[in-house]
Amino acid sequence: MATLPDELQFIASALKPQKSTDARMDGRVCILTGATSGVGYQAARRLAAGGAALVLVCRNGEKAENVRQELTQEYKGQVDVVLADFSRLPEVRQAAEHVLANYPRIDVLINNAGLHRTKRTLTEEGYETVFCVNHLASFLFTRLLLDRIVESAPARIIQVNSQGHRFGGLDLDDLTWARRRYRGLQGYGASKVAQLLTVWELADLLEGTDVSINAIHPGAVRTNIGLDNGFIYPFYQKLFVRPLLKGPEISGEAIYYLAAAPEMQLVSGKFFNRTVEEAPMPHATDRDLGKQVWKISEELTGLPRMKMGGN
Repeated sequence: MATLPDELQFIASALKPQKSTDARMDGRVCILTGATSGVGYQAARRLAAGGAALVLVCRNGEKAENVRQELTQEYKGQVDVVLADFSRLPEVRQAAEHVLANYPRIDVLINNAGLHRTKRTLTEEGYETVFCVNHLASFLFTRLLLDRIVESAPARIIQVNSQGHRFGGLDLDDLTWARRRYRGLQGYGASKVAQLLTVWELADLLEGTDVSINAIHPGAVRTNIGLDNGFIYPFYQKLFVRPLLKGPEISGEAIYYLAAAPEMQLVSGKFFNRTVEEAPMPHATDRDLGKQVWKISEELTGLPRMKMGGN
């Protein structure tokens, strides 16, 4: 029987048995962004069921408070809320400052907040919005918390990525799509490619610290991402796409596995289709390009050059 090339293994990966774990996370502090619906909400539920102390970083205060009350009542654990809009980098900085001031250790950081747009929009600071939310904000948030995470080792960082990286779209000379026609899938893909490229760089920089970082495609599941794009896109999604998708509960279980399974602590710098390791597209594994993306990301977010592990 013919074997699919690496770039198409995601088709087979989705059909393979998925892993799970009964490991508990009692007392472990987990920072989770984007937790009021879909994948993030299900991850929050699973982490709370596993005993984790949760810090939910969310944009919508009312929705976040509803989730906090629900999880607290159902699982009796610690659930705190930090408000931040990831399209505004100053708010990302403020959220990181709050976390650092209130939590002496961080055992797990899960960057889940994400966005999809069908039309080009810019943030108040002039960044293409999807690129800012999906990549720059998570890059900045991770870097600002990184020293605390390393001090808390063993610890884990999980980047909720996507098979959308396969659409490409990353052009370092046109990150705002000022010279190209904006296409939603490619704009989304560009942000996810950039995120993946920095995962490999950070995995190398964290070598020897007992902090792992991995990326996960959470599965083809029903979420609310992109449903605020006018009328046609949500209509198409709800009528034709969503009925074919699975419930986001499977994503919560997969994220929990990466966060809690003992066998995952020493695994770093990998891409998972839920819990099955697979190869990303070649354009998302170009290490020379990754170093350029890392440098540009530092410059755009106003971060100093990071030096760790002799680098």
